[in-house]
Amino acid sequence: MDNFKINIQHTNKPGIVKFETNKFLTQHESFEFKNIDEASASPLAQQLFYLPFVKTVYIAQNFVALEKYDIVDWKDVEEEVAEQIEDYLNSGSPIVKAKEENPKNIPVTIYAESTPNPAVMKFVANKKLVINATEFKNIDDAKDAPLAQKLFHFPFVKEIFIDENYVSINKYEVAEWNDITVEIREFITGFLQEGNEVITAEAASAKQKEEKYNSEATKVDVNGLDDTAKQVIAILDEYIKPAVASDGGNILFESYDADTKTVKVILQGACSGCPSSTMTLKNGIETMLRDMLRDKVDTVEAING
Repeated sequence: MDNFKINIQHTNKPGIVKFETNKFLTQHESFEFKNIDEASASPLAQQLFYLPFVKTVYIAQNFVALEKYDIVDWKDVEEEVAEQIEDYLNSGSPIVKAKEENPKNIPVTIYAESTPNPAVMKFVANKKLVINATEFKNIDDAKDAPLAQKLFHFPFVKEIFIDENYVSINKYEVAEWNDITVEIREFITGFLQEGNEVITAEAASAKQKEEKYNSEATKVDVNGLDDTAKQVIAILDEYIKPAVASDGGNILFESYDADTKTVKVILQGACSGCPSSTMTLKNGIETMLRDMLRDKVDTVEAING
Protein backbone atom coordinates (compact mmCIF):
# COMPACT_ATOMS: atom_id res chain seq x y z
CA MET A 1 0.00 0.00 0.00
CA ASP A 2 1.25 3.50 -0.84
CA ASN A 3 2.44 5.71 1.97
CA PHE A 4 0.60 8.83 3.01
CA LYS A 5 1.88 11.99 1.36
CA ILE A 6 1.15 15.54 2.46
CA ASN A 7 0.43 18.53 0.25
CA ILE A 8 0.48 21.93 1.98
CA GLN A 9 -2.44 24.20 1.06
CA HIS A 10 -2.79 27.77 2.31
CA THR A 11 -6.30 29.06 2.91
CA ASN A 12 -7.95 32.48 2.74
CA LYS A 13 -7.43 32.71 6.50
CA PRO A 14 -3.74 33.46 7.20
CA GLY A 15 -3.83 31.61 10.51
CA ILE A 16 -5.06 28.32 9.02
CA VAL A 17 -3.16 25.90 6.80
CA LYS A 18 -4.49 22.65 5.35
CA PHE A 19 -2.28 19.58 5.12
CA GLU A 20 -3.96 17.54 2.41
CA THR A 21 -3.44 13.80 2.17
CA ASN A 22 -3.47 11.46 -0.82
CA LYS A 23 -5.75 9.02 1.02
CA PHE A 24 -8.81 9.34 3.20
CA LEU A 25 -8.32 9.82 6.94
CA THR A 26 -11.96 9.36 7.97
CA GLN A 27 -15.11 8.00 6.40
CA HIS A 28 -17.45 10.96 5.78
CA GLU A 29 -16.69 12.47 9.21
CA SER A 30 -15.02 15.69 10.34
CA PHE A 31 -13.67 16.63 13.76
CA GLU A 32 -12.68 19.88 15.45
CA PHE A 33 -10.56 20.02 18.61
CA LYS A 34 -9.94 23.24 20.54
CA ASN A 35 -7.49 21.81 23.06
CA ILE A 36 -5.70 18.61 24.06
CA ASP A 37 -8.50 17.52 26.40
CA GLU A 38 -11.08 17.70 23.63
CA ALA A 39 -8.71 15.67 21.48
CA SER A 40 -8.76 12.62 23.74
CA ALA A 41 -10.34 10.58 20.93
CA SER A 42 -7.61 11.52 18.46
CA PRO A 43 -4.00 10.58 19.20
CA LEU A 44 -2.92 12.53 16.12
CA ALA A 45 -4.61 15.73 17.30
CA GLN A 46 -3.19 15.26 20.79
CA GLN A 47 0.31 14.98 19.37
CA LEU A 48 -0.17 18.16 17.33
CA PHE A 49 -1.25 20.08 20.43
CA TYR A 50 2.24 19.55 21.83
CA LEU A 51 3.32 22.14 19.28
CA PRO A 52 3.01 25.36 21.31
CA PHE A 53 1.64 27.42 18.42
CA VAL A 54 -1.29 25.09 17.60
CA LYS A 55 -4.63 26.67 18.54
CA THR A 56 -7.18 24.38 16.83
CA VAL A 57 -6.96 21.05 15.01
CA TYR A 58 -9.44 20.06 12.30
CA ILE A 59 -9.46 16.53 10.90
CA ALA A 60 -11.57 15.93 7.80
CA GLN A 61 -11.80 13.22 5.18
CA ASN A 62 -8.58 13.97 3.34
CA PHE A 63 -6.86 16.74 5.26
CA VAL A 64 -5.69 18.00 8.62
CA ALA A 65 -6.10 21.76 9.09
CA LEU A 66 -4.33 23.66 11.83
CA GLU A 67 -5.11 27.10 13.21
CA LYS A 68 -2.11 28.71 14.90
CA TYR A 69 -1.42 31.39 17.45
CA ASP A 70 0.48 34.46 16.24
CA ILE A 71 3.77 33.51 17.91
CA VAL A 72 5.09 31.98 14.64
CA ASP A 73 4.68 32.38 10.88
CA TRP A 74 3.53 29.39 8.89
CA LYS A 75 6.40 29.75 6.42
CA ASP A 76 8.81 29.02 9.26
CA VAL A 77 7.14 25.84 10.54
CA GLU A 78 4.78 24.38 7.92
CA GLU A 79 7.34 22.02 6.35
CA GLU A 80 8.22 20.53 9.73
CA VAL A 81 4.54 20.16 10.62
CA ALA A 82 3.83 18.46 7.30
CA GLU A 83 6.68 16.03 7.94
CA GLN A 84 5.41 15.30 11.45
CA ILE A 85 1.87 14.58 10.22
CA GLU A 86 3.17 12.42 7.37
CA ASP A 87 5.40 10.40 9.72
CA TYR A 88 2.53 9.86 12.14
CA LEU A 89 0.12 8.70 9.42
CA ASN A 90 2.68 6.30 7.97
CA SER A 91 3.34 4.82 11.40
CA GLY A 92 -0.09 3.20 11.29
CA SER A 93 -1.16 4.77 14.57
CA PRO A 94 -4.87 5.59 14.98
CA ILE A 95 -6.07 8.93 13.67
CA VAL A 96 -9.40 9.05 15.49
CA LYS A 97 -10.47 6.25 17.81
CA ALA A 98 -13.73 4.64 16.81
CA LYS A 99 -16.61 4.89 19.25
CA GLU A 100 -17.34 1.41 20.51
CA GLU A 101 -20.78 1.95 21.94
CA ASN A 102 -23.27 3.56 19.61
CA PRO A 103 -23.50 2.28 16.02
CA LYS A 104 -22.37 4.59 13.27
CA ASN A 105 -24.98 7.01 12.06
CA ILE A 106 -23.20 9.59 9.97
CA PRO A 107 -25.33 12.56 8.83
CA VAL A 108 -25.39 12.43 5.04
CA THR A 109 -27.59 14.28 2.58
CA ILE A 110 -28.06 13.18 -1.04
CA TYR A 111 -29.97 15.03 -3.71
CA ALA A 112 -30.62 14.03 -7.34
CA GLU A 113 -29.70 16.34 -10.20
CA SER A 114 -30.47 15.85 -13.88
CA THR A 115 -27.72 16.08 -16.51
CA PRO A 116 -27.64 16.94 -20.22
CA ASN A 117 -27.58 13.20 -20.87
CA PRO A 118 -31.15 11.91 -20.38
CA ALA A 119 -29.82 8.45 -19.50
CA VAL A 120 -27.70 9.79 -16.62
CA MET A 121 -28.71 11.14 -13.22
CA LYS A 122 -26.27 12.75 -10.80
CA PHE A 123 -26.58 11.99 -7.08
CA VAL A 124 -24.76 14.68 -5.08
CA ALA A 125 -23.61 14.23 -1.47
CA ASN A 126 -22.76 16.80 1.18
CA LYS A 127 -19.58 14.79 1.86
CA LYS A 128 -16.46 14.09 -0.18
CA LEU A 129 -16.76 10.57 -1.59
CA VAL A 130 -13.48 9.99 -3.44
CA ILE A 131 -10.19 11.75 -4.07
CA ASN A 132 -9.87 10.67 -7.70
CA ALA A 133 -12.56 10.19 -10.35
CA THR A 134 -13.35 6.57 -11.25
CA GLU A 135 -15.61 5.05 -13.90
CA PHE A 136 -17.17 1.58 -13.76
CA LYS A 137 -18.55 -0.10 -16.87
CA ASN A 138 -19.74 -3.25 -15.12
CA ILE A 139 -19.74 -5.08 -11.79
CA ASP A 140 -16.32 -6.64 -12.46
CA ASP A 141 -14.80 -3.16 -12.71
CA ALA A 142 -16.31 -2.41 -9.29
CA LYS A 143 -14.70 -5.27 -7.36
CA ASP A 144 -12.78 -2.76 -5.19
CA ALA A 145 -15.61 -0.23 -4.99
CA PRO A 146 -18.28 -1.43 -2.52
CA LEU A 147 -20.78 1.32 -3.35
CA ALA A 148 -20.59 0.79 -7.11
CA GLN A 149 -20.71 -2.97 -6.70
CA LYS A 150 -23.95 -2.78 -4.73
CA LEU A 151 -25.46 -0.29 -7.16
CA PHE A 152 -24.87 -2.75 -10.01
CA HIS A 153 -27.28 -5.11 -8.25
CA PHE A 154 -30.06 -2.80 -9.42
CA PRO A 155 -30.98 -4.28 -12.83
CA PHE A 156 -31.44 -0.89 -14.45
CA VAL A 157 -27.93 0.40 -13.60
CA LYS A 158 -25.74 0.35 -16.71
CA GLU A 159 -22.61 2.34 -15.81
CA ILE A 160 -21.36 4.33 -12.81
CA PHE A 161 -19.04 7.31 -12.49
CA ILE A 162 -17.89 8.59 -9.08
CA ASP A 163 -16.04 11.86 -8.56
CA GLU A 164 -15.50 14.24 -5.64
CA ASN A 165 -18.93 14.41 -3.97
CA TYR A 166 -21.25 12.80 -6.50
CA VAL A 167 -22.24 9.55 -8.21
CA SER A 168 -23.40 9.64 -11.84
CA ILE A 169 -25.51 6.66 -12.86
CA ASN A 170 -26.19 5.69 -16.46
CA LYS A 171 -29.34 3.58 -16.71
CA TYR A 172 -30.83 1.14 -19.19
CA GLU A 173 -33.98 2.21 -21.03
CA VAL A 174 -36.04 -0.40 -19.18
CA ALA A 175 -36.64 2.09 -16.34
CA GLU A 176 -37.62 5.75 -16.11
CA TRP A 177 -35.91 8.14 -13.71
CA ASN A 178 -39.25 9.14 -12.21
CA ASP A 179 -39.69 5.57 -11.02
CA ILE A 180 -36.20 4.84 -9.65
CA THR A 181 -34.59 8.11 -8.50
CA VAL A 182 -35.94 8.02 -4.96
CA GLU A 183 -34.94 4.37 -4.54
CA ILE A 184 -31.34 5.03 -5.61
CA ARG A 185 -31.07 8.21 -3.56
CA GLU A 186 -32.27 6.44 -0.41
CA PHE A 187 -29.92 3.51 -1.03
CA ILE A 188 -26.84 5.74 -1.42
CA THR A 189 -27.84 7.74 1.65
CA GLY A 190 -28.18 4.61 3.77
CA PHE A 191 -24.90 3.17 2.49
CA LEU A 192 -22.96 6.30 3.44
CA GLN A 193 -24.73 6.79 6.77
CA GLU A 194 -23.51 3.36 7.83
CA GLY A 195 -19.92 4.53 7.33
CA ASN A 196 -19.17 2.13 4.47
CA GLU A 197 -16.22 2.64 2.15
CA VAL A 198 -17.02 4.02 -1.29
CA ILE A 199 -13.74 2.74 -2.71
CA THR A 200 -11.27 0.60 -0.76
CA ALA A 201 -8.07 2.29 0.38
CA GLU A 202 -5.97 -0.08 -1.75
CA ALA A 203 -7.99 0.68 -4.88
CA ALA A 204 -7.84 4.42 -4.24
CA SER A 205 -4.03 4.28 -4.03
CA ALA A 206 -3.81 2.24 -7.23
CA LYS A 207 -6.14 4.67 -8.98
CA GLN A 208 -3.88 7.57 -8.13
CA LYS A 209 -1.06 5.90 -10.02
CA GLU A 210 -3.30 5.44 -13.06
CA GLU A 211 -4.42 9.08 -13.19
CA LYS A 212 -2.12 10.13 -15.96
CA TYR A 213 -3.16 13.72 -16.38
CA ASN A 214 -4.69 14.70 -13.05
CA SER A 215 -3.27 16.82 -10.21
CA GLU A 216 0.26 15.84 -9.22
CA ALA A 217 0.41 13.09 -11.82
CA THR A 218 -0.07 15.68 -14.52
CA LYS A 219 3.02 17.55 -13.43
CA VAL A 220 5.09 14.43 -13.97
CA ASP A 221 3.58 13.09 -17.21
CA VAL A 222 3.54 16.37 -19.15
CA ASN A 223 7.35 16.37 -19.17
CA GLY A 224 7.34 14.29 -22.34
CA LEU A 225 4.80 16.46 -24.15
CA ASP A 226 5.31 19.50 -26.34
CA ASP A 227 4.28 22.99 -25.28
CA THR A 228 0.96 22.91 -27.14
CA ALA A 229 -0.12 19.65 -25.47
CA LYS A 230 0.74 21.16 -22.08
CA GLN A 231 -1.34 24.23 -22.91
CA VAL A 232 -4.28 22.04 -23.96
CA ILE A 233 -4.12 20.15 -20.65
CA ALA A 234 -4.01 23.43 -18.71
CA ILE A 235 -7.07 24.76 -20.57
CA LEU A 236 -9.01 21.53 -20.04
CA ASP A 237 -8.22 21.56 -16.31
CA GLU A 238 -8.97 25.23 -15.69
CA TYR A 239 -11.88 26.05 -17.98
CA ILE A 240 -13.58 22.87 -19.16
CA LYS A 241 -13.39 20.27 -16.41
CA PRO A 242 -15.34 22.33 -13.82
CA ALA A 243 -18.22 22.84 -16.25
CA VAL A 244 -18.22 19.19 -17.29
CA ALA A 245 -18.12 18.06 -13.64
CA SER A 246 -21.18 20.17 -12.86
CA ASP A 247 -23.04 18.03 -15.41
CA GLY A 248 -21.88 14.78 -13.79
CA GLY A 249 -19.06 13.99 -16.17
CA ASN A 250 -15.33 14.24 -16.67
CA ILE A 251 -12.95 14.92 -19.54
CA LEU A 252 -9.36 13.68 -19.83
CA PHE A 253 -6.63 14.63 -22.27
CA GLU A 254 -5.64 11.71 -24.52
CA SER A 255 -3.31 13.11 -27.18
CA TYR A 256 -2.35 16.00 -29.45
CA ASP A 257 -1.22 15.61 -33.06
CA ALA A 258 0.75 18.63 -34.22
CA ASP A 259 0.58 17.58 -37.90
CA THR A 260 -3.21 17.36 -38.06
CA LYS A 261 -3.74 19.88 -35.24
CA THR A 262 -6.11 17.40 -33.60
CA VAL A 263 -6.79 17.01 -29.88
CA LYS A 264 -8.26 13.75 -28.60
CA VAL A 265 -10.08 13.65 -25.27
CA ILE A 266 -11.72 10.91 -23.22
CA LEU A 267 -15.27 11.46 -21.98
CA GLN A 268 -16.46 9.89 -18.74
CA GLY A 269 -19.62 9.84 -16.67
CA ALA A 270 -22.62 11.71 -18.03
CA CYS A 271 -20.59 12.94 -21.01
CA SER A 272 -19.76 9.45 -22.26
CA GLY A 273 -22.14 8.55 -25.07
CA CYS A 274 -24.24 11.62 -24.42
CA PRO A 275 -26.23 12.76 -27.49
CA SER A 276 -25.18 16.36 -26.85
CA SER A 277 -21.48 15.59 -26.28
CA THR A 278 -20.42 15.97 -29.91
CA MET A 279 -22.25 19.28 -30.23
CA THR A 280 -20.76 20.48 -26.95
CA LEU A 281 -17.28 19.62 -28.13
CA LYS A 282 -17.67 21.30 -31.51
CA ASN A 283 -19.37 24.43 -30.25
CA GLY A 284 -17.64 24.73 -26.89
CA ILE A 285 -14.35 22.96 -26.32
CA GLU A 286 -13.15 23.11 -29.90
CA THR A 287 -13.98 26.81 -30.20
CA MET A 288 -12.22 27.60 -26.94
CA LEU A 289 -9.06 25.73 -27.91
CA ARG A 290 -9.02 27.38 -31.32
CA ASP A 291 -9.42 30.84 -29.81
CA MET A 292 -6.89 30.38 -27.05
CA LEU A 293 -4.27 28.48 -29.07
CA ARG A 294 -4.89 30.26 -32.36
CA ASP A 295 -3.61 28.16 -35.30
CA LYS A 296 -2.40 25.20 -33.20
CA VAL A 297 -5.74 23.36 -32.87
CA ASP A 298 -8.27 22.70 -35.63
CA THR A 299 -10.39 19.80 -34.39
CA VAL A 300 -11.30 17.92 -31.23
CA GLU A 301 -12.17 14.22 -31.24
CA ALA A 302 -13.96 12.50 -28.34
CA ILE A 303 -13.45 8.96 -27.15
CA ASN A 304 -16.07 7.50 -24.83
CA GLY A 305 -14.44 6.24 -21.63
